[in-house]
Amino acid sequence: MGKVFLDRIKSWGLFVLVLFQSNLCDGADNYPAGARSLALSHAFVSFSDVWATFHNQAGLAAITHLSGGVYFESKFGIDELSLAAGSFVLPVGNGAFAISTLQFGKGTFKESKYGLAYAHKLSEIWSAGLQLDYFLRSFPENDQVKGLATFEGGLFFDPAGNLQLAVHLFNPVMGGFDLPSGKDEMPVVVRFGGNYAFDKMVLVAFEAEKDNQYPLLLKSGVEFMPAENFVLRFGVSGKPFRYTAGFGYSTGRFSADLSFAYHGNLGITPSVSVQFGL
Repeated sequence: MGKVFLDRIKSWGLFVLVLFQSNLCDGADNYPAGARSLALSHAFVSFSDVWATFHNQAGLAAITHLSGGVYFESKFGIDELSLAAGSFVLPVGNGAFAISTLQFGKGTFKESKYGLAYAHKLSEIWSAGLQLDYFLRSFPENDQVKGLATFEGGLFFDPAGNLQLAVHLFNPVMGGFDLPSGKDEMPVVVRFGGNYAFDKMVLVAFEAEKDNQYPLLLKSGVEFMPAENFVLRFGVSGKPFRYTAGFGYSTGRFSADLSFAYHGNLGITPSVSVQFGL
């Protein structure tokens, strides 16, 4: 009994430490997903893949096959702070519908997100996307689960085959959770960035993110393809600085990615995702 009690105290101590150092106590968050994105320090607003449901829905318009993906992340190796997500995309005509789901936390502490998106190709170089979101949140001290409805959307600009630019806005209605202690605001977030492919072997991504709660965040990443179907990735973001790395392998319409993020005080966050197209 004594060991079990100490283990629980240790687990909750780590949990509280991470909450404070990660700014999670300041409000709910719109968590990103995808191991490729994490390896690039989430400089991912201008990418078109199945994980655009969590970064910029306009990117979904470029997907031409029925696609899906699953993602798992163990934040700082703490089981209570694990994150799981899934995304499914159905192309229709000049656009695509998508559904997505995400859960952060376990047990009595959980945050969940459900999304329904549509993206449309406006022209050869412009695309737009919109997503309706519903968040659920529960904490140990609150018996009642709280819900929040909001939306997000973005634009995608593809002026050349090797350059993409994009902008994304999340929660423009400034929604938040109504808690007994008061309103817990969901941040309003604007992201702008792009990616440039120098050739088939090197791609550079860059992004600036600003919300109404924290200073401007700059993010960057680079991909190298040393061998066919195999990719190495590195990224950095800050301040505070966070370093990321990972690799990916693809064959046909199947791909898998593994990545790691390093925090100077809390340690390493591993993540993995698997994607498929039909």
